[in-house]
Amino acid sequence: MNAIGRDSRLYSSANTELGGPMNSSESVIQRTGAPDLLLPDELREPLKQHLADLRERYIARNWAGRVGFGERPALLVIDLALFWTRPDTQMGASVDSVVEATCRVLQAARGAKIPIFFSSYNYDPATPPSPHDRKLQMQVGPGDEGLFELDPRLERRPEEKLFLKNYASCFKGTNLNEMLTGLGVDTLIVTGLSTSHCVYASCRDATDSFRVIVPENAVGERCEIMHLVNLLDIDIDLGDVMPDDEVIAWLEGLQE
Repeated sequence: MNAIGRDSRLYSSANTELGGPMNSSESVIQRTGAPDLLLPDELREPLKQHLADLRERYIARNWAGRVGFGERPALLVIDLALFWTRPDTQMGASVDSVVEATCRVLQAARGAKIPIFFSSYNYDPATPPSPHDRKLQMQVGPGDEGLFELDPRLERRPEEKLFLKNYASCFKGTNLNEMLTGLGVDTLIVTGLSTSHCVYASCRDATDSFRVIVPENAVGERCEIMHLVNLLDIDIDLGDVMPDDEVIAWLEGLQE
């Protein structure tokens, strides 16, 4: 069973036409998230089938074409910091499989010697309040700065850029776009957290300038239903959601 339904052809870079032939390997999404935000077992498969049916209806309306890979890729790792990867924090959840999948993509990206970027939240207790604070009250305070350090399992290297952001999108209020265009990047491989928020917002901002590729198990979300719905939305409208192994194989091909 794949991420959205029973069709194992759901995601593939080989498909460049709407609803055309796909030769994807079997796609299996790892189940992650906070225990209290997972789908009830009796709803999971019916929901996945409904989302698969929705995708077919969008294809019939000329959506969900494949963008494919370009020639100059970069990798973006979004917010895999301790505040999100530790399940004992306010925003944390059981996302070990997301970290592990991202590490596999990182290994292939490093082997291919492509640009790699990491983001984390620019936590500053002196930042003035905003209207969004009414929606989310972050339970952090002075002394919690360490929670926004990257998960050590990523083993970020000195030459891999880390930038801090104040908003969901990695592009808003940062110079990420300028860094990517300056390097001539045409393809952005997106990994990290959270699917419904920072990953989605970053893909939305990236799609007008870059081919967006999302390895399906290298992104995650504390809430299972929000993960599945937003992953489908990304695949229909913003980029190609693909099996991790296909993305890794493509990156390994660049090493030859």
